[in-house]
Amino acid sequence: MDTKELLKKVRKIEIKTRRLSDHIFGGEYHSTFKGRGMTFSEVRQYQFGDDVRNIDWNVTARYNEPYVKVFEEERELTMMLMVDISGSKLFGTVEQFKNEIATEIAATLAFSATQNNDKIGLILFSDEIELYIPPKKGRSHVLRIIRELIEFNPKSKNTNISEALKFLSNVMKKKAIVFLLSDFIADDYKQTLKIASGKHDITGIRIYDKHEESIPNLGMVQMQDEETGELLLVDTMSKKIRNNYNKYYQEKVNYYKDTFTKSGAGTIDCRVDESYVKKLLGYFKRR
Repeated sequence: MDTKELLKKVRKIEIKTRRLSDHIFGGEYHSTFKGRGMTFSEVRQYQFGDDVRNIDWNVTARYNEPYVKVFEEERELTMMLMVDISGSKLFGTVEQFKNEIATEIAATLAFSATQNNDKIGLILFSDEIELYIPPKKGRSHVLRIIRELIEFNPKSKNTNISEALKFLSNVMKKKAIVFLLSDFIADDYKQTLKIASGKHDITGIRIYDKHEESIPNLGMVQMQDEETGELLLVDTMSKKIRNNYNKYYQEKVNYYKDTFTKSGAGTIDCRVDESYVKKLLGYFKRR
């Protein structure tokens, strides 16, 4: 992709997702993800109804009348976007590939965070960490994130969610809001998710295509595994093959939902032919 075409794509995504974050998600994001704690602001005279635990005894002793400490919410947060860019993200049969939807969702979330003056960071992963952009503020930083999401070519086509979560735990020492975007056709990340979600506010966003859920009866079909590149001749007339695939797919989805729920993390399911706007808004409102 040449620079002109890339800039055009970045601009198109910025216009679409910024409008969404300005009109819809800004306020929802702010009210959903409160500041990380309370910070001391000032001391004032005690008023009826004040919490006695906030009395500043040193100042009270000095002035011979009760004074209380006033705290303000510490608003600034850090958002980390973790995006799976393995081979299966290129799947799409309706209007858009999964990676295109992931880019739009990530951009919408990033602009929502920018509106609240929060920092945004990015982790692109396959079965290794492909790219890490440390959290920063500002529009130009968000545009860089969008650019990477559009044009980055991964070295590997495989997926390892556990490795990505380990990396998150290592680089993010303070609590962050984390959105993990993947199709979650993976396993063995239960323990690392439990550790990471004990420290961070994590939401898994599962992006999938309805045609991945089951194999239709189409006779002998040549299929390619997007993660291994292997070409396979599959007899889709075989009920056993279709049932085995459906079972395999459903096991991965159930593992994702069960693991995230038990870890206290949130989940959003986004099918590529459905409105991710409704899914995100519904999730923010439920919280």
